[in-house]
Amino acid sequence: MRLLFWVCRVFGRWPFRVVLYPVLLWYVATQPRARRVSSDYLRRVGAPAGLFGVLRHFASFAETILDKMLLWGGLFDCSRVSLHGVEPLYARIREGRGALLVCSHLGNFDLSRAMSMDTPGLKITVLVHTRHAEAFNDMLAKLDPRSQMNLMQVTEMTPATAMALSERIERGEFVVMAADRVPVSPNPRVAMAPFLGQSAAFPVGPYVLASVLGCPLYTMFAIRQGDRHEIHFECLRERVVLPRRGRDEALAELAQDYAARLEHHARRAPLDWFNFYDFWHHPHSEHSNAAH
Repeated sequence: MRLLFWVCRVFGRWPFRVVLYPVLLWYVATQPRARRVSSDYLRRVGAPAGLFGVLRHFASFAETILDKMLLWGGLFDCSRVSLHGVEPLYARIREGRGALLVCSHLGNFDLSRAMSMDTPGLKITVLVHTRHAEAFNDMLAKLDPRSQMNLMQVTEMTPATAMALSERIERGEFVVMAADRVPVSPNPRVAMAPFLGQSAAFPVGPYVLASVLGCPLYTMFAIRQGDRHEIHFECLRERVVLPRRGRDEALAELAQDYAARLEHHARRAPLDWFNFYDFWHHPHSEHSNAAH
């Protein structure tokens, strides 16, 4: 990977495109399921859903991979990124208070890395399921010591994990986790919410965590608009309260509010959707629209 960063630093983006685009064409040509899933999503979001539309969709994914590599190597042009709704977060940074940010696989949430480099006092912890988080942190630090973003492996949310995250929030750090993919487990806790014309399953873990941490909950969407990028922050709740009675309903309402904002930004940047699986097919979709 360091070799790839060196090539990018010396020659720019085109060598990556030369490598990635043939792979992209081969993948689209040989993966009918991927073509079908992409076309289905594009149709739902109101974008051209034919073969050319599918190719554009995967080309957008390839460009995002390039952006991620540039970000990890400290080579990304941060002047191409504009922040929206970030003032409340800046206020919390000045006050030494953190928050929980829920992101998605719409766009490039690694752009928060660019934000962490350009914002004094901002420290970000991204919760991931990979078992290579520590090694990846070491690599990021060597590639760009300016970064204040760390990955934290979380395979399950234990009391010890919640306590560690609470301490980070109290130190004024920000915790980021995705809220659009259901965890791979025998009995994932989900809530059903309308999304692009059909009910889909969304994890409730982020909202349970927000209630435990007792901190504000913000959405973060990082989307491409032409040759620029926008990061949008919106307060979903100042504080998440889950009552004993009506707990499932409260979780479902949170998931619905998040899904509504996800749909809003997906319609603004339809080619930035990178959940390449049948998003609307889930075993829990046959159940009622409540948290399980």
